[in-house]
Amino acid sequence: MKYRFIAEHREIHTVEKMARILGVSRSGYYAWRGRSRTQRIRTDEVLLEAISSVQEDSRYRYGSPRVSAELRRRGHRVGHNREARLMRENGLQARRRRRFRSTTNSEHALPVAENVLARRFQIGEPDTVWVSDLTYVATAEGWIYLCIIMDLASRKIVGWSLDRRMKSSLVTTALMMAIMHQGSPKGVIFHSDRGSQYCSAAVRRRLKRYHFIQSMNRKANCWDNAPAEAFIKTLKNELWGHRAFRTREIARLAIFEYIEVFYNRQRLHSGIGYVTPIEFEESQNRKVA
Repeated sequence: MKYRFIAEHREIHTVEKMARILGVSRSGYYAWRGRSRTQRIRTDEVLLEAISSVQEDSRYRYGSPRVSAELRRRGHRVGHNREARLMRENGLQARRRRRFRSTTNSEHALPVAENVLARRFQIGEPDTVWVSDLTYVATAEGWIYLCIIMDLASRKIVGWSLDRRMKSSLVTTALMMAIMHQGSPKGVIFHSDRGSQYCSAAVRRRLKRYHFIQSMNRKANCWDNAPAEAFIKTLKNELWGHRAFRTREIARLAIFEYIEVFYNRQRLHSGIGYVTPIEFEESQNRKVA
């Protein structure tokens, strides 16, 4: 378009010269430029409303890439730079991340399993590998401890449990939830760190009973369980990194809502193509069927 050509080259040549060569009027160019600017403003307003809606739904947990993915799912076509600019200019960025310390204790004399998983994190089929981790939650009433179990293919949290004490039943309760939810799969690799809860006789017996293969990190190597640890960091930053729970019950309800409502069913995961864990699992099940 002639007017667009003039706009793109006006720092090199004068508008008057280009208009004369292209056979258009200067007034026509400036009228087009005014209409174009007005249209951009209107489009920005529509996109800003859509971005605000995405962030409100995610409770400001999404960074720019996930906002872009969700906008596309909702039918908006927008460049990443434009969307990032609107987020930055209007204070719609995700909450800032905090650093957290490790929870489990691996200094014990209990039996330790081999690292069967060996960082093979790219798993295509659900219920092939589950990874697990423990963490703590501070409340005004005292500590509460959380165990999560994640399916490595879908990134779905298939099992989780809370307790006032960090003991082996924290793991076995989460494990039984996962087994019931996923239909008692056999031959699953169950990977964790070397914490005493995972090395306990109760956990080893439960895994053996359901024909699971236990796998553990190498000594002092947290990267061997990177996906589970990444989820814990995400959970803390997106849920309670910027808030304090008054009671253990409030914490329990918030964790339930985050895992079962938001994370598994709504949150887009970059590692599985910006779909939700439930959507990925269902797509894989349809392929098998």
